[in-house]
Amino acid sequence: MAQTPNIDGVLVQWGDRLFYPGNRVVKVQPQPRLDSGAMRQRAAAIRQRIEATVVRRAPQVMVKVTGGGRSMQAIAAHFRYISKNGRLDIENEQGDTVRGKSAVHELADDWRFGGSLIDDVGYRREAFNIMLSMPRGTDPLIVQKAAREFAQTELADHKYVMVLHDHQANPHVHISVRAESMSGRRLNPRKADLQRWRETFAEKLRGYGVDAEATRQATRCRKVSHPDLWQLKANEAGRLRKPRPNTNSGHKVRTSWAEALKGWLHIGQALAKSPDPRDVKLAGSIAVFIHEANGRWISPNNSPEISQDKVNPSQNASSQIRR
Repeated sequence: MAQTPNIDGVLVQWGDRLFYPGNRVVKVQPQPRLDSGAMRQRAAAIRQRIEATVVRRAPQVMVKVTGGGRSMQAIAAHFRYISKNGRLDIENEQGDTVRGKSAVHELADDWRFGGSLIDDVGYRREAFNIMLSMPRGTDPLIVQKAAREFAQTELADHKYVMVLHDHQANPHVHISVRAESMSGRRLNPRKADLQRWRETFAEKLRGYGVDAEATRQATRCRKVSHPDLWQLKANEAGRLRKPRPNTNSGHKVRTSWAEALKGWLHIGQALAKSPDPRDVKLAGSIAVFIHEANGRWISPNNSPEISQDKVNPSQNASSQIRR
């Protein structure tokens, strides 16, 4: 008789790799033993994220650094852009709201002299422009509230301004944050920081009852390439000469895809052997998810080379869950 696997141990081991890649280990470690309530809680959190990804297909948040100013002229120009030249409310880090051309001008002066001097011409990044967005249909005011809490958490000790845009398809908030903090430390966001920012924004949205997730594209078996803001604007104005491909298919994407699929298979196989009918049902949803992922990836000239992982999306990988 086949031995029932340590379900929660498998969930934590492979779920961490799928949903928390910053904490994953390079070498496969023995399955952690369920010896405390903390393990159960961790496994329960992984189950929730699996359900959000493969069952509910929860909307994904977008947090993107769209640029940043190297001079006060560039920063002030961005203030005018996001506020529609003062027609929209601008909220600062203290929660104060201002509107109007003169208010935008005063805000620029505050940034210019509020710390190290920001000159009209500069060579280092003095501000970062961030955009937080949710799909069409999300309440814009909730997006604004979640963005406000996000900034209070992730951008504390920095000057920043935020403006809600709800006149376009997707409700989104523009945040401009001063690179130098009030204590003199400089902001320098990396890829891991962006993923943490996504996690924080999604958490704040869920606090208001909005189903939101911040799952990596690799984990969702997606390969969409999002255009930069300048490309969107150039395309709208008919000035984009060379359209950017809307999908990624390089070696790095193939490798990430293979690692994610391997994790999904391990989790699905473990859940399929669980005595809990809910786990078995979740395993079936994972099988459907993998089948759909295979269909998105495979094309006549596009087959991932991942045989080293013993997982080949060109085969019916979802059937392996039921074995």
